[in-house]
Amino acid sequence: MARINENYLKLPGNYLFSAIGKKVREYETAHPQAKIIRLGIGDVTQPIVPAVIEALHAAVEEMGKAESFRGYAPDLGYSFLRETISEKDYKEKGCDISPEEIFISDGAKCDCGNIQEIFGLNNTIAVCDPVYPVYVDSNVMAGRTGVYIPETGQYQEVVYMPCTAENGFVPELPGTVPDLIYLCFPNNPTGAVMKKDQLQKWVDYANEHDSVILYDAAYEAYISEPDIPHSIYECTGARECAIEFRSFSKTAGFTGLRLGFTVIPRDLKTGGQELWPLWARRHGTKYNGAPYIIQRAGEAVYSEAGRKQVREQIACYMENAGLILNGLKKAGYTAYGGVNAPYIWLRTPGDMSSWEYFDRLLSTLQIVGTPGVGFGPHGEHYFRLTSFGKREDTIEAMERFTSFPA
Repeated sequence: MARINENYLKLPGNYLFSAIGKKVREYETAHPQAKIIRLGIGDVTQPIVPAVIEALHAAVEEMGKAESFRGYAPDLGYSFLRETISEKDYKEKGCDISPEEIFISDGAKCDCGNIQEIFGLNNTIAVCDPVYPVYVDSNVMAGRTGVYIPETGQYQEVVYMPCTAENGFVPELPGTVPDLIYLCFPNNPTGAVMKKDQLQKWVDYANEHDSVILYDAAYEAYISEPDIPHSIYECTGARECAIEFRSFSKTAGFTGLRLGFTVIPRDLKTGGQELWPLWARRHGTKYNGAPYIIQRAGEAVYSEAGRKQVREQIACYMENAGLILNGLKKAGYTAYGGVNAPYIWLRTPGDMSSWEYFDRLLSTLQIVGTPGVGFGPHGEHYFRLTSFGKREDTIEAMERFTSFPA
């Protein structure tokens, strides 16, 4: 008899965004005339920039000619993209990351979920609370978290690091030392950031305790303030303790193209074992690589024209963020984020729960956001909005909020 992986049964309910989608579909069916504005899931709305489209067309033409056709991509990615990333994302910022330490993939979400496979099941994990659900759920599926405790909304063997308004949504160093530490800054969902001296403390902590930091930097392109690190490798000693994840999805609107990468320095060891060969083996065994045409598109993001066009798109999304942040405050809400990240984290009115607020916002204003409790217990009484909507929808949404003050 075939047996299932019973760890999947420990997952409560549906994936957060699947549950939101179900509620919205039901509302649309009952109210077909309603104009729903979606400020919930972090999907982009602007088209791919011209420099990238040109590169895609050129790569497609290559694939139609015998002399330039490409089949399977190299296991770790094409050298032209890895060399470009090494130079533009790291060496230009003073980070010593070589092309061979960069693994090209189809997105940061997959890598954040899959990286736990190279670690033993007896490792303890620490996560921010609230947290991007993939970090926890992928470890639940592997059997590393223990049982789910409905009363607390937490897993028995996970170290939760509260991120609250009182600590600026930046976690404190945990007293119980974890083996694997998930950090995401600029943060999803709160929009918070760590300054370099704050991040350096985490690097020092990890090196002191032989822990590994899994650093999700998917939103680094949205950083606008000068004292915020774009990479954990700007910190001394990070090469010995940190893995970094990056994404083209939010940087260049590749949510429909799928491209990202993970950095594992050769210096990174745990228990005397290098991690680079383990991830290289996992990559080669379970993954056939991002398509050639997509990797050429990624390369074009770093061209002079590509960089300029992508920065303009990001600026547009961050203008939306400013409109949302200021609009919410004008309506009497307490709100955070929206300065170095495309997310705005607002306090729900009164004692209203996150899901109660979701239902009320959908039924009253036809606006969709994300209930904060879906990111963890400390997200209760909070709500996430994104700035990835169209400008006219963002403006209209804020006009609607004026009729629904806190």
